Formats: sequence, C-alpha cells, structure tokens
Amino acid sequence: MTQQHASGLPPSLILSSVDFNRLEALLDSPAQRHQPAAQALMEELNRAEVLPPEQVPDSVVTMHSFVDCVDELTGERHGLTLVYPHESDVDQGRVSVLAPVGSALLGLSLGQTIDWNAPGGRHLRLRVTEIRRPD
Repeated sequence: MTQQHASGLPPSLILSSVDFNRLEALLDSPAQRHQPAAQALMEELNRAEVLPPEQVPDSVVTMHSFVDCVDELTGERHGLTLVYPHESDVDQGRVSVLAPVGSALLGLSLGQTIDWNAPGGRHLRLRVTEIRRPD
C-alpha cells in the first residue's frame, strides 16, 4: 500500500544504495517474498530515488535512523528507530521496516507527512519532526 502525502500524492522517497540493496535482498528471500508487507515495501523501493550513501541528506529517514514524529490529528508524539525485521523490539521502540509505519517512514524527509491506518483502523497523519542518524 503506497502511503499518501497530505496533498494526496505519495511523498518523494530517497534511499541510500546500501539500504536499497540490503532491503531488496531481504525481500527476495523465500521467507518474505509473498508476504503482503514485503510486497508493499517493494512497491516503495521501486519508486525510490537511490543515491550513494554519502549523498543522502541527513534530513532523510534511513535504516537505523531514530525518527520523532507527531500525529497532526491528535498531537501525539512517537519516537522510533527504523530497523531490519530481526532487530525489531517494540518495547525498545525498534520498529521493523516491514511494519506498516516502518515502510511508510523509510526515505521520507524532515517535515514530510504521511497518512496511514494503524492496526485497529485508527487513522494517523504523521509528520517527521526529527531524524537522528546512527554514528
């Protein structure tokens, strides 16, 4: 499912070649290939602008980035670290890129907004307010 920007268009998406290649290999594995979340992420990868890692702006969400966002509908703040599935730990705020919010945030830029439906059908409009990349 392609996430929609508040304007109704999908937000632009930038990925590093390292993240793109690792994610493509993950999605090509037999365990993931037919999963709906993997198929949705592949759609995101297919529309991404792929850049060498050193050319990806610091204001773009990459793998292992800490992302702070605010739900513009409720004012609720969310902080998470975007990780690969084997690294996920909800209690530690480590969200898999295969989770709906993970694939939605990957490649977004500071200030961009996405609309998506959380589990249980609750509608969220998340705006990226801070990105901290790993050292």
